[in-house]
Amino acid sequence: MDTNSKTQITITATIKAPINQVWAMYNDPYHITKWNSASEDWHCPQAESDFREGGKFSSRMEAKDGSMGFDFWGIYQKIQVNKLLSYEMGDGRKASVFFEEIENESRVTIQFEAEGTNSLEMQQAGWQAILDNFKNYVEFLQTEFFHMEIEILASPAHVFDKMFSPDSYREWTSVFSPGSYFEGTLNKGERIYFLVTNEKGQREGMIGTIADLVPDYHCSFKFIGLVNDGKEIEEGEEIDNLKGSFENYTLVDHTNKTILKIDMGPGGDYKEYFEKTWPKALHKLKTICES
Repeated sequence: MDTNSKTQITITATIKAPINQVWAMYNDPYHITKWNSASEDWHCPQAESDFREGGKFSSRMEAKDGSMGFDFWGIYQKIQVNKLLSYEMGDGRKASVFFEEIENESRVTIQFEAEGTNSLEMQQAGWQAILDNFKNYVEFLQTEFFHMEIEILASPAHVFDKMFSPDSYREWTSVFSPGSYFEGTLNKGERIYFLVTNEKGQREGMIGTIADLVPDYHCSFKFIGLVNDGKEIEEGEEIDNLKGSFENYTLVDHTNKTILKIDMGPGGDYKEYFEKTWPKALHKLKTICES
């Protein structure tokens, strides 16, 4: 009899990073390939994710010497942004990942059903090693990412509307560049463009996809390309530098006020510029929302 199949194993890690960043890097395939291994002689060369309830995810796990490998896959059962991720593995076992914000840190706790082949101690050690690798990866990247918060005396629904309504968006993002605007609709999975019009009358800016969207609460943009002189560019060295870049907004309801949290990165050459301009843009957004 398989005596271990329903045994629950729990592992945990406390990460020195905002929950917005921890959530994004835990679930984005690009970042998953960077941390999803239990030891130096293994790696994760490929990961895919249909990030929705009922969607499938998979990670290719391989020994670096090519001697062995396997696909770890499953189906998402429940997704609550910045809080919970539960899934059923390909062999029918279930797992839940809990995300908890603790002041300036984040705690990730994973509970999973053990399999019956390896010892419980070996399974716990292996999963803990992967989670520790994730913790180290996120903390290492803190110099490349940045976090901002602002308190706004308005409801999350009102703030969300002012952030992304075309007219008010142009107003508060003019701090970055006069005439800023976006093209696209706020629907999960769709493409969106953040643009300005250059001196030649051509579009310039960033191309992204809406990686996740919970109206009035959370919006995550993943950057995939650039627009230069009206031309869309999604391949090349300059685009390689965009891989893994995201911009996450979370609006937390605090009774008659909203705490807007923004995480963005990697910043690269633009980090210093954004660190100076984002506070000004957020102050302008606050003024718009409270007027």
